Amino acid sequence: MPRILCVEDDEETASLLAEALVDLGYTVERAPDGEAGLSAIRMSPPDLVVCDVRMPRMNGLELLEQLASTAPHLARIPFVFLTALDDRGSEIAARRQGADDYLTKPVDFEMLAVVVEHRLRAGRGGQSDDAFGHLTSREREVLTWASRGKTSAEIALILDLRERTVNFHFDQAMKRLNVVNRTHAVARALSLRLID
Repeated sequence: MPRILCVEDDEETASLLAEALVDLGYTVERAPDGEAGLSAIRMSPPDLVVCDVRMPRMNGLELLEQLASTAPHLARIPFVFLTALDDRGSEIAARRQGADDYLTKPVDFEMLAVVVEHRLRAGRGGQSDDAFGHLTSREREVLTWASRGKTSAEIALILDLRERTVNFHFDQAMKRLNVVNRTHAVARALSLRLID
């Protein structure tokens, strides 16, 4: 059974994450900050780390940086970072640092489930775009706007298309990515770095 380390300083968020991951069949351990997370990873490396970016004592980016500099083999453990919705700077920093995925709070647990499943299956570095087929530029556009919370009607206005055409591109993207709904399509496209 895959073991996940949840590094999160907010007790309520940590409890919700742990409960959701346990319900999905994973073994979950918790650490209240980056220093405790670093110790836990060194003592018993998990299969995946879900880590808040902003924490006291040692933040999530510093944790990953410490692993990369002192134990590069442990830095290969897949990292999924969590942070506030409006914190674009942290997302960019996390990706530069080597984060595998990045989810915003409040956490969409359906999205978390897809991202964790994919990361555990694919391992660090993910799969190539060809593993799930190629997305057209229009399919990438509609998924990108969907990842920003836009509806089909809003995307149609933004891209100067008919809503029916937007829905067609969603359907095609879901087929290429081998998923059953738009949320999964966005999650898989993000995890494969097909969209930003």
